[in-house]
Amino acid sequence: MALTSEATTVWTGDLKSGQGIVSLDSSHAAEFPVTWQARSVGSPNTVNPEELLGAAHASCFSMTLASRLSAAGHAPESIQTTAAVTFETGVGVVGSHLLVSASVPGLTEAEFEAFAADAKADCPISQALAGIPITIEAELA
Repeated sequence: MALTSEATTVWTGDLKSGQGIVSLDSSHAAEFPVTWQARSVGSPNTVNPEELLGAAHASCFSMTLASRLSAAGHAPESIQTTAAVTFETGVGVVGSHLLVSASVPGLTEAEFEAFAADAKADCPISQALAGIPITIEAELA
């Protein structure tokens, strides 16, 4: 069964001086302020689309990795994934770098790296980002 998730942004004003509010509609989990400044140079307490994309990529990858490990009989104790999504003004999103550390009893570093590489390829968000480079650093905790 397919699940559709929704988010809404209400934007007011022009690009450089305007602002928006992003709402996670399906979960009602949060609302976030968003501005061009946050996207182009960074701004505390304000999100940008790339940070939200990074959150989606990190969570999707972690779930995919947990699934692959568990299916092979190596249930992880913990997985921590950071997705660093890079935006270049005038170009767009140019890459996503996954940094993953996990506690998985009984696996060697090489085995874990292989599981992580497979999860990177199989993650639905990675597949949606197929037009940009996705790199990964994986290590056992």
